[in-house]
Amino acid sequence: MLRSVAVLALDRVATFELGVLAEVFGTDRTADGFPGYRFHVCSPDAAPVRTSSGFHLTPHADLGPLEEADLVAVPAHQDGTVVPATALAALRRAADRGAYVFSVCSGAFVLGEAGLLDGRECTTHWRYVDELQRRHPSARVRCNALYVQDDRLLTSAGTAAGIDACLHLVRQEHGSATATRLARRMVVPPHRDGGQAQYVEAPIPVTPEAPTLEPVLEWLMRHLDRPVTVDELAARARMSPRTFARRFRAETGTTPHDWLTNQRVLLARRLLEETGLSVEAVADRAGFGDSAALRHHFARRVGATPHTYRTTFRERVQA
Repeated sequence: MLRSVAVLALDRVATFELGVLAEVFGTDRTADGFPGYRFHVCSPDAAPVRTSSGFHLTPHADLGPLEEADLVAVPAHQDGTVVPATALAALRRAADRGAYVFSVCSGAFVLGEAGLLDGRECTTHWRYVDELQRRHPSARVRCNALYVQDDRLLTSAGTAAGIDACLHLVRQEHGSATATRLARRMVVPPHRDGGQAQYVEAPIPVTPEAPTLEPVLEWLMRHLDRPVTVDELAARARMSPRTFARRFRAETGTTPHDWLTNQRVLLARRLLEETGLSVEAVADRAGFGDSAALRHHFARRVGATPHTYRTTFRERVQA
């Protein structure tokens, strides 16, 4: 179970990316029923750190908390930041003992310098993916993912993608209900799949003739158990199927089928976490039709069978 978080802050640390980690893991919401974490911002020798915005901040501690934290996170830093050997060694030790190691945006370069990306799937902000691949040719850099998890290594793209990755980790450790409540508290989308594009096409102007698809998406969320087609959704939006598909990608960054599958998998996760329904019943309620389809999509997007996921989640919660 995730109980302690240590954030490595180096010279010219990015304020927003550091703030994302502090907002999700460093804000005490236990009075409202959220999990609490021992949270430390760390720097070598606990020295004050200059931020990318020019002001300085005083960390909680030196590198000590990195030695025992369940999650060690590295926010973005400006290019050219010197990473002390002691910090790189602490990151390697964290990975070796099985802690989550997590980078936000260009923090991936720090993980790369520590040798933690070799042979691993990872990502960073789309502006930096080519440079990350050049510096670390053995890394398997995914050029346009919001976030990527490779075992206990988690890397994310810039800015808001860091929030998505944090919520992904909260969902993984504490369940979908907790992650959704936290997202609502933070007023952010409850779930964006890691494979979704980092950026969407230029927005199509909203006009009386071409309104937003939000009503259709809300209808879909209430009827995930129903079989639907793009033609049916296009008719509901009063568009041609071709226009609907183009607008859907423009608004969500993905296809109708992929978006719908993601939402159905998310619903299946909640049902597996919170109910004793059979896998067949979960498949029916989540709109997959049968357990074989559920197992196929669940394994592809979660990395486990529904049965294994339910067992692992309950063991984690009880630990």
